[in-house]
Amino acid sequence: MKKLLFILPAFASFLLISISCKQKNNLPKKNSTLEIIKADEAFSDLSKKEGMKKAFIEYIDNDGVLLRPGRPPIIGANAIDFLSQVNDSSYTLTWSPAGAGIAASDDMGYSYGIYKLELKDTVLRGTYVSVWRKQKDGKWKFVLDSGNEGIGTKLNTQ
Repeated sequence: MKKLLFILPAFASFLLISISCKQKNNLPKKNSTLEIIKADEAFSDLSKKEGMKKAFIEYIDNDGVLLRPGRPPIIGANAIDFLSQVNDSSYTLTWSPAGAGIAASDDMGYSYGIYKLELKDTVLRGTYVSVWRKQKDGKWKFVLDSGNEGIGTKLNTQ
C-alpha cells in the first residue's frame, strides 16, 4: 500500500508533464500556420501596392517553382528571370488566403485561397495554392506557386 501511495503521485506528475509538453508542442504549429497566413497576406499587399513582379521576386525562395498554364514548371533562377520580364503595369493581382496548414517539421506549410486579377474592364478570379518554407531568418518564402482560373469573369459596365 505504501508503494502505491508513492507511485500514484509520481504517475500523476508524469501525466501532467506529458499533457503540458503536448500542449506546448501544439502551440508552435498554430503560430506557424498564422505566420504563413500573415506572410501570404503581406505578399498580396505588396503585389497591390508595388506590383505583382516585385511581390513575387520578394517572396520566392531561391529554389521556388512557378506552375503556369501551358508551360513546364519554371524553377529557381529561371523563375526569377521569368518574373523579371513580366510587365505588370496594366493589371493588379491580389489574393486572400482561405486556409493554411503546417508540416510536422514546423518549417514547411501551405496556403490556399482566391485570387483576383483586375484588368482595365475585366475582373478574373481563380484559386491558388502556395507551398511555403521557413527561411533561416524566420521569414516565410514560397517554394511552389500555382493558380487555377475558374471562379468566373465579371465585365465592368461603366
